Amino acid sequence: MSAHFRVSQLFVCLLALAFVLTVGMRSARAGDVKAGVKKALMCQACHGLDGLSKVPDAPNIAGQLEPYLVAQLQAFKSGARKNDAMSVVASSLSDQDVEDLAAYYSAIEVQVVKTPER
Repeated sequence: MSAHFRVSQLFVCLLALAFVLTVGMRSARAGDVKAGVKKALMCQACHGLDGLSKVPDAPNIAGQLEPYLVAQLQAFKSGARKNDAMSVVASSLSDQDVEDLAAYYSAIEVQVVKTPER
């Protein structure tokens, strides 16, 4: 792994962290879960309406922390984080859409029913 790649990863992580802290400290409009489920229709091919990946390259996003999801969507939207599909999708999202999607996917309850034996 090259030093440039590691520095790029560190930059994206720091940018995401700064955004999460900013979102956590502001008294911004909260996302609307009901609006988010409607907007999530465009996400279902990869992430599913249930937030569980439908394709190998898409992560599971159900139950993720809302500020984390907002930060990641904003990073795709700004170009700080790159993925061909997500960059196209995120560029069409308003700030409210981002908040709504994050509210919806973070509201999905995830339950761990079995962990591997040690």
